[in-house]
Amino acid sequence: MTQSDSLTYDVVVIGAGPVGENVADRTRAAGLSTAIVESELVGGECSYWACMPSKALLRPVLARADARRLPGLAQAVQDPLDAQAVLSRRDEFTSHWKDGGQVQWVDGIGADLYRGQGRLAGPRTVEVAGPDGTRKTLTARHAVAVCTGSAAALPPLPGLAEVCPWTSREATSAKSAPGRLLVVGGGVVAVEMATAWQALGSRVTMLVRGHGGLLPRMEPFVGELLAEALTEAGVDIRTGVSVESVTRENGTVVAVTDSGDRLEADEILFATGRTPRTGDIGLETVGLEPGSWLEVDDSLRVAGHDWLYAVGDVNHRALLTHQGKYQARIAGAAIAARASGVPSLESDPWGAHTATADHEAVPQVVFTDPEAASVGLSLAEAEQAGHRVRAVDVDIAVAGSSLYGDGYKGRARMVVDLEDEIVRGVTFVGPGVGEMIHSATVAVAGQVPISRLWHAVPSYPTISEVWLRLLEAYRDN
Repeated sequence: MTQSDSLTYDVVVIGAGPVGENVADRTRAAGLSTAIVESELVGGECSYWACMPSKALLRPVLARADARRLPGLAQAVQDPLDAQAVLSRRDEFTSHWKDGGQVQWVDGIGADLYRGQGRLAGPRTVEVAGPDGTRKTLTARHAVAVCTGSAAALPPLPGLAEVCPWTSREATSAKSAPGRLLVVGGGVVAVEMATAWQALGSRVTMLVRGHGGLLPRMEPFVGELLAEALTEAGVDIRTGVSVESVTRENGTVVAVTDSGDRLEADEILFATGRTPRTGDIGLETVGLEPGSWLEVDDSLRVAGHDWLYAVGDVNHRALLTHQGKYQARIAGAAIAARASGVPSLESDPWGAHTATADHEAVPQVVFTDPEAASVGLSLAEAEQAGHRVRAVDVDIAVAGSSLYGDGYKGRARMVVDLEDEIVRGVTFVGPGVGEMIHSATVAVAGQVPISRLWHAVPSYPTISEVWLRLLEAYRDN
């Protein structure tokens, strides 16, 4: 027997991950009544199966790597990592996969939380099927925001489901290190999880399709330096390899490649892309294709629907938590402005209702050893966009890097627009560079002229002094 209730709110948000939480936070701050619907854990993928657990796994790995570069400390950290202690700390950062703290936060902003599967049921209408069989109909006066994120995409290999492969979720939540781990893919999830599990005791083999190398969306030198370091750490990297079949025989995974190689492992991780979580949210009831990415304008409103917003991974603009939260702030402001009857939004680039950074200034850090960090356009992307640019490359060889650790190896690239003399993109690779990327983000998003960057003096002796080397190389050539 089911119970049906009908309630009306100004805004209904489907998905209570970081993106949905931030949309709700902004609409509540604007005085709009807001409901938020979640089918799993409040806090979403990032909190329990992605950003937080993966970085909790990686932090001890990187700290030990840094310590091993320092005489006087290196000998003290030669023993293997205490894998169980690392995993226990990981569990703390996921709140042991319980969302009580996040629920308390939702209550604190004054939003109403509904647990269950949320599905569109026509314009401005969301039906929630609760885990206890109850059904509620939520009607939105002003906006519905789809913030359901993305899920791991698996290749169409026959019998793959029976193998029980790892995806990013299993890789970040596993209770012990497998003896042998196959990693299929060469992107961010693949390289981070190869780094983590190799350090925690697994023998890792990476199978990378094509010959583009690791992290193919970053500047080519990033993947080259990372492959060198991973190989030195003991990871077996095989490029130009495709997996043709996977089976599990007596508990052992057997993968056969296109060259006929037969590889055995205890677990296999497929890090082969993402797919939108839009297959069962009622898109067909508003004329949209179930399972599709949702196309939006720069205020995050879905094309052809003046009440529907798609924020975060589901719009396929930039599949990063921090970028989804940025979009949520923009969408929340746009929803509030339209609800208050503002005649026209600030639609100019970098305006209050325009997610310009999605196109021009997306930052990312890959937490490997060495770290990789980038913001804005790569050289190839800038050229494809029609900009007249020049890349300036320098090794990261400054007083700060030599103090950071013996044998420091890193590289930096600055992509300069030759017409406007502003920075279009920056890439760093090297130990500790993740904390440097925000300075580059400010330069790119702020469109700071090269002439003004000369007056942004980096403290000595820090790795940030590489900015001077980049500016000098640009001036002198």
